Amino acid sequence: DQLDAASPGAAGVGAQIVFVAPDGQTVLDPAVAGVVEQVVAEAERAPQVAAVVSPFDSQAVSPDGRAALATVQYAVPREGLEATSLDALQASTAAAEEAGLQVAVGGNAFGTTGVTIGATEFIGVAVAVLVLVLTFGSLLAAGMNLLTAVVGIGVGMGALLLTSNVITLSSSAPTLALMIGLAVGIDYTLFILSRHRTQLAAGMDPEESAARATGTAGSAVVFAGLTVVIALSGLAVVGIPFLTVMGVGAAGTVLVAVLVALTLLPALLGFAGSRLAPKPGSRAARRELADAQESTGTGGSMGARWTRLVTRRPLLTVVAVLAGLVVLALPAPQLQLALPDNSTAAPDSPERRAYDLISENFGPGLNGPLVVLVEGLDPGTAEQSVGTIAVAVGGTPTGTPGEFEGGLDDVAFAQPTLLPDGSTAIVTVIPESGPQEEATNELVADLRALAPDLEEETGADLAVTGQTAVAIDVSDRLGDALLPFAIVVVGLALVLLLLVFRSILVPIKAAVGFLLSVGASFGAVVAVFQRGWFGDLLGVSATGPVISF
Repeated sequence: DQLDAASPGAAGVGAQIVFVAPDGQTVLDPAVAGVVEQVVAEAERAPQVAAVVSPFDSQAVSPDGRAALATVQYAVPREGLEATSLDALQASTAAAEEAGLQVAVGGNAFGTTGVTIGATEFIGVAVAVLVLVLTFGSLLAAGMNLLTAVVGIGVGMGALLLTSNVITLSSSAPTLALMIGLAVGIDYTLFILSRHRTQLAAGMDPEESAARATGTAGSAVVFAGLTVVIALSGLAVVGIPFLTVMGVGAAGTVLVAVLVALTLLPALLGFAGSRLAPKPGSRAARRELADAQESTGTGGSMGARWTRLVTRRPLLTVVAVLAGLVVLALPAPQLQLALPDNSTAAPDSPERRAYDLISENFGPGLNGPLVVLVEGLDPGTAEQSVGTIAVAVGGTPTGTPGEFEGGLDDVAFAQPTLLPDGSTAIVTVIPESGPQEEATNELVADLRALAPDLEEETGADLAVTGQTAVAIDVSDRLGDALLPFAIVVVGLALVLLLLVFRSILVPIKAAVGFLLSVGASFGAVVAVFQRGWFGDLLGVSATGPVISF
C-alpha cells in the first residue's frame, strides 16, 4: 500500500521478456539488438503497460552477451490485468521469433489468474460419470447425482461471483469453491440416493422411501456438511483477508450443496418414482441380497466381509493402522510452505520457459526481486542516502562486472532508484537464490534486521516488499496459524459430535483419527511434492515448497 501511494506505477504487476541470441551471435550484434528494440517498442504499445525498460538501458545483458532481459511494468495489479493485455504482450515478440531468437515472456503477470475450465476438468467430470454409472448400474441414477451436484455448483458459484461486486476475490477462491462444491455435491447426493435405491430394492413405496432416505441419510449429510463448513470457515483464524474470503466462499458452496441434497433431490426422487429401483438380477439387487445376508452373519457385501476381518483381531488392526499412519506422517515436520510461482508452471508454458531461461542466463534471483521502499529522505541528501543503503545491502562494486565487496549474503546486486518527489526511493535487491529457496527467506529476514540501523543512519523509513517478500510473509503467517487453525477446527468439530452422538468417546476417537489422517496426508505431500519421492511414477514435474493454501 505504501509503494502504491508513493509510486502507483511501481506497485503494478511486472512481466519479463527474455531474449537469447542464435548460436554464434550475441544480443549486442547490431541486427539482433535492432530486433530486441523493435520488440520493446511493440511491447510498450500493449494495453495496460505503463513502461518497458530496454535491456540495453538497464544493462540487463548476460555476461556472455547471448541473453538480454527486458522488464515490463503494468499500470495495474495482477488481479486487474485483462487477458487481452497478456496476449498482446506475447504477440509483441513475433519479430524476434521470426529473426531466429529464442524468446519467452514470463514474470508475475503470468500464471493462474482465475478459474480456467479446460480438457482436464471435462475429463474429470467424464470419469465421475463413468464411476457413478458403474456404481449404480443406471444412467438415470448417475445423471440425477451429477445434475444435483452441477445445480449446487451453479448456485454456489453464482452467489460467490456476485459478492465480487462488494469484496475482492482472489483467483483461487472460485477455483476452490468449484472443486469442493463438485466433490461434496456428488458425495452428499450419493448418501441419500444410495439409501433410496436400497429401500426400493426391498420393496418400499417410492414416496415413502424418498422421505425415509432424506430423513436418515439426510441427517448424515447435514452433519457432514457442517463439519466441512467449520473447517473451511476456520481459515479466518489465519487473519489473511484473501484466505478468509476463500474459505468462507467455499463453505458457502458446501452449504448450498447440502441444501440442494435436502430439497431438490427428494423432489427429483418423487418424479423418478420406481424407475430408480434396481432391476432384478442387477448388481444393485445383488448388493441388497448381500446386505440381507449380512444380518445373519454369513456372506454379505465386500464391505461387510472386510469389517468382520478387521474386527476379528481389533488390537492387531489398530496397531497396524497406527503404525502405517505414523510412518506416513514422519516427513510432515519438514513441511515448507510457499505461494506458487512460475517455477511450478507446466514445463511447456511460456512463463515456465521464461523462468528457466532467466535462471540459466542471469541466475534464479531475477525471477524474484525484492523491493526496499525508502521514505522520508531529505531531498538534499537523498541520492547519497539511497546509495548508502544500496551499498549496505548489495556491497561496493569491485570494478569487475557483477562482483561486489561486502553487503548481505545471497545478494547478487542492489539497484537504487530515486523517485521524482525526491524524498522517496526504491532499492531493487536481486537475490542469488530463487524465490522459493530458503536462502531467499533468510535474506528477507536479514534485510528487515538491517533496516533499523539504516534508518538511524539515513533518517528515512525502510520497508521490505515486492511479490517475493509478500509471498514469504503469507507463507510464514500460514505456517504459524496451522496449530491455532487445527485447535479451532478440532474443538468445534468435537462440540458438534458431542451434540450429535451425546458421547465423549466417539468425538475423541474422531478427533484422534482426524489428526492422524491429516499428519499422514501432510507427510505424503512432503514426500512426493517436496522431496520428489515417486515423482516420476506420479508425474510430478517439479518439486519444492508446498503451496500454502
